[in-house]
Amino acid sequence: MSSPRSRFEMINGMEVHFTEWGDPQKPAVVCWHGLTRNGRDFDTLARHLSQNYYILCPDTIGRGLSQWSSSPEKDYCFENYSNLAIQLLDHLGIERVRWVGTSMGGAIGMRIAGTLNHQNRISHLVLNDIGAGASENAVQDIEGIKRIISYVGNPPQFKTFSELKKYYQTIYTTFGLSNEEEWNDFTQYSCRRSDEGGMSPDYDPNIALQFQHTEDLNLWNYWEAIQSKILLIRGEISDVLPLDVAEKMKQKPNCQMVTIPKLGHAPALNTEEQISLIENFLR
Repeated sequence: MSSPRSRFEMINGMEVHFTEWGDPQKPAVVCWHGLTRNGRDFDTLARHLSQNYYILCPDTIGRGLSQWSSSPEKDYCFENYSNLAIQLLDHLGIERVRWVGTSMGGAIGMRIAGTLNHQNRISHLVLNDIGAGASENAVQDIEGIKRIISYVGNPPQFKTFSELKKYYQTIYTTFGLSNEEEWNDFTQYSCRRSDEGGMSPDYDPNIALQFQHTEDLNLWNYWEAIQSKILLIRGEISDVLPLDVAEKMKQKPNCQMVTIPKLGHAPALNTEEQISLIENFLR
């Protein structure tokens, strides 16, 4: 089993942190995380996949160990995240990748794979509990999107690590983490000391400004243009990927959909069944 290597690279004037696993000479897999999370969410999956692939798990700017933006209203949006991802691949000399994206990370993958000049960049696209938009009405009316908007701009602070872990166990209960070791790792890799000395989630509160970019939430035009093989994973009780949206997406000929029982937004991709599902698809 390999261990992660931590790297920092300057990409378009921003320092981007990522962990890399496995042999850089092997086919590349990018694992991109959700809105308030970071690349360490993929440790379990990356450890398994690294036997056959070179795995990159970036922290989006404003999260984890990547740089926070001094122009958050401009930089925190899907267009910039996608450009940074492409420039990171260019910087590393990687022409073609397989992509595993959870929530926001899946949306970034959709945008890249559905952009005319980059349609051949992603060969296999795993979308973990994220849709291309609402099937009708506004995307902002999706219950899970409203829930996320309600808290993301005001991350809480706690006196202790244990209190932060209990908070994570409450708001991420539908992820499917199953034991104390997983919860300890989940919390350890996504916490920081605040100026006041408390423990807080490790992201810039200004990432909430992303929701001013309402065009980020409607990706149907990109979706229609995607030529990659697609695996759409949906948590059975997800409030972010409504069933009607998932059913509409799976009508695309190059898309297959799998539902993970009893989980919501978003499956942690940490079980033998979920890992095997992704391994088989990526082959």
